[in-house]
This record gives sequence, structure tokens and C-alpha cells, in this order.
Amino acid sequence: MLNIRHFPLQRGTARIRSMDTVPPHPPVAIRDTSLRDGLQSIARTVPTEVKRAWLRGLHAAGLRAVEVGSFVPPRLLPQLADTAELVADALALPGLEVVVLVPNLRGAEGALASGAHAMVFPLSASRAHSLANLRKPIGDAVADLAAIRAARDAAGSRCAIEAGISTAFGCTLQGRVEPDEVIDLVLAALDAGADRVSLADTVGYADPAAVASLFGRVRAVAGERLAGAHFHDTRGLGAANAYAAWSVGVRAFDGSVGGIGGCPHAPGASGNVATEDLAYLFASMRVPTGLDFDALITLRGRIAAWLDGESLHGAVWRAGLPKTIARAAA
Repeated sequence: MLNIRHFPLQRGTARIRSMDTVPPHPPVAIRDTSLRDGLQSIARTVPTEVKRAWLRGLHAAGLRAVEVGSFVPPRLLPQLADTAELVADALALPGLEVVVLVPNLRGAEGALASGAHAMVFPLSASRAHSLANLRKPIGDAVADLAAIRAARDAAGSRCAIEAGISTAFGCTLQGRVEPDEVIDLVLAALDAGADRVSLADTVGYADPAAVASLFGRVRAVAGERLAGAHFHDTRGLGAANAYAAWSVGVRAFDGSVGGIGGCPHAPGASGNVATEDLAYLFASMRVPTGLDFDALITLRGRIAAWLDGESLHGAVWRAGLPKTIARAAA
């Protein structure tokens, strides 16, 4: 089993479970990225007060790891200019791991100053995507990661550094990404000082067989430092791919309420796997997540109102839970 201390387990007020006996499987941890990955793909700027209500809604639904924003220049992503304020609010919520994305050393310095618990540094396995997203070759990005580790250590901070390996299953700009190159990048990231690594299907190219194969290989070289999986549902395989990763031992997953999200530098990369769909997937298999399904659906409705006119995704919200799933009071 993987060590999942890096994603705190959720403690919801009303969790969902199968109507069968006590769950036979270890819990999985779900981290929501809607406030970062979701909003970076939407042109409008959501007021900070709305984001605070959004954050509180995630916490009330049982999320205990949330990616609240990104320390990027406001001129590039004005949607995320209030990340430091959101970090401060998130730090006041009990039991919540506060996560931010950082694209470079300057962003990491912002994360360290904010007191965030963890930072995700994106490393693209696609050479073309690395040039578009980070504006530098992969080797230079790895060097930046080493500089971030040095800065973290010099500051005496305990902020965890996660290397998020994006486009691990293919890229709309480059096409195929070789699995061997992903393995090499994972090893380079760990050598450069990442505390943990995760794999992302940034453009929705993955399939369950490829997921099981690559995650199995990465787990063999990274061990407990394999942090989790980030899937997009662009072509309808997000939940199936999450199951495939789970089947080879992954126990931590990213989701986004309402299935919103995408990469501005990866054409067609719309729609993260919905947090509520992940909650249902694992509940249907009697795998605890600690998430409150009703609270997630209520929050999804509020997000739809806040983002009126934007496309939300996901499947379970339309039909609700089947009768084989019970809502169990904690």
C-alpha cells in the first residue's frame, strides 16, 4: 500500500457508503482543485468573497486537501491574483491541507511566505507543452525545481514540494509521450528534491490499460513518494482511469467539483473528473472517502450560479445516488 499521509483523510459530517457491511478497503483521499485548476480555465474573475464561500463549502463537504490557487503573475492569470488571501483563510479551517501551484522560484517564494502546507510544481513530460506552459525546456524546469528545494530548505519551511508530472499520457501539442520519458522525469524530479510526485492526464488522452501500466511502473521507482493521480474527463474516461490507478495501489486522487478545469496551454483539455463522481465511484465499491455527497451536490449548484453561463461537467449529479448507496451519519 502507498503511504498517503500527504493527503489528509476527509472527515465529512455525512459520508456515503454501500448498504453492505463495513467497508473492506482502506480509505482514499480526494483533493479538490476547483479553486485553482477550475478557475484558471475560466476568463471571468470570481470575487474573493465568493471564493471564500466556495472554500468553506469544500471544507464542509469533507474535503481535507484543497488546491486553493496559484502564485502566478496576476497579468497572466488575474483569476488567481488573490491566492495569498485564500491561503490565509484556508489555514484557519481545521484539518485542511492547503495546497498551491507554483510555476517557478518566484511563485515558490510566494507560497513559502503564505504559509501553505504544500506546493505543486508542474513538470511537463511533453517537450512542446513545457515550452508553452513554463516557457522553458524540461531540463531547465527540473533545475528550477532544485532551486525551489534549496529555497525551501534555506527558509526552514516544512512546506511539501510535489512535482506534478503533466501530460504524462500524451499531449495535444506533441502527441505521444513515451512512458520511459515519464519514468526518467519522475526520477529527475525526485533527484532534484521533490518530496513527492503525481501523474496528470492533462488532456484526457489516457485509457485504463495505459494508466495501470504507467502508474505501476512509477510506483516501482517512486514507492511511497508517488503522491496521487490527476485525471481529466475530456473523453469520458476520468472515473475509469481513476479506478485503474486505484487497482494498482494509488490511494490519493485530484478532483474538481462540477468537473471544471483545464490547461490554457493544452488545447482541448477541458473537464477534470468531478469530485462528486469520484466520491460516488469509491462509495460504490465500499471504499471510504469521508465526503458528504449531499453537500457536494449543494456546492455544485452554488458554483453553477456563481459561474452562470460556464459549462460544468460530471454525471452523478443528474441522477443522484442509487438505492444501493446509503447516506450514513458519521
